[in-house]
Amino acid sequence: MAKKMPTFNLPAADALFTTQEQRDDDKREKILDIPLSEIDDFPDHPFLVKMDESMQAMVDSIKTIGVQTPAVVRRKGDGRYELVSGHRRKRASELAGLETMPCIVRELTYDEAVITMVDANLQREVILPSEKARSYKMKMEAMKRQGQRNDLTSVPAAQRSAGKTTRELIGEQVGESQDQVRRYIRLTELNPPILDMVDEGRIAMRPAVELSYLPQEEQQILLDVIGSEERTPSHVQATKLRKLSNEGHLDYDAIVSIIKDETPPRVEHFKLPKEKIQHFFPLGTPALAIEDTIIKALELWHKNQ
Repeated sequence: MAKKMPTFNLPAADALFTTQEQRDDDKREKILDIPLSEIDDFPDHPFLVKMDESMQAMVDSIKTIGVQTPAVVRRKGDGRYELVSGHRRKRASELAGLETMPCIVRELTYDEAVITMVDANLQREVILPSEKARSYKMKMEAMKRQGQRNDLTSVPAAQRSAGKTTRELIGEQVGESQDQVRRYIRLTELNPPILDMVDEGRIAMRPAVELSYLPQEEQQILLDVIGSEERTPSHVQATKLRKLSNEGHLDYDAIVSIIKDETPPRVEHFKLPKEKIQHFFPLGTPALAIEDTIIKALELWHKNQ
């Protein structure tokens, strides 16, 4: 019988040729000037990088004083970097003619990177409904995966707040109810052109949520009808569309009939003069975002009375 050879636990190569101090230093976060050509955007980044006045102002600032706040990146397996936060700064740096950008290199798992990316971008003054929808969904899925794992260095979200749903945790962090978080996440089921109409304020939140339950092929038919009739569904109409869809009776003729149906008696709405409130919001803020902010302010005022 062959004699079993003894096994040896050999130290890693870096342990042989580096000091503990060097190894500890390698783990510390550093700010590095990284070539823009080596930085890839975050996959499925849910926030738009728009060429607006704010972007032009950032470009002008970077040309004058450079990038003052480092972006956050994480290393990829191929030696490149993945941008976690700082997509607008990267684009502005490119437009300003820079070749590098200061970045904090952070060791993050994919799920940790998703949460960091979403939290950083939710600090923006203006956030479109589609951006909230996609980012809330990405964060919810990442938090759920973290709650299912036991190999993370940080305590999973499910253990930190026992008894609370992931939507409730997100709601507490962003100042929304868990029902509102659910509504935003439902918007990710909308056909992209319909979601664009929500961003533009042509379709309100409540009917948009109802429409999100229609199968994609029915949403496409609805798009055709919206184009031909030049009108979008109200909440009452969207509810009828969803009901017929659930019953298996929604087709082109039914959608046309509902969309062309007489508008129910209008409920009187309270209107604020635009000139009295516009200076509180950045130029170009969507009407839906202004309405959402005013409602939140009133709810906070009422709560403190």
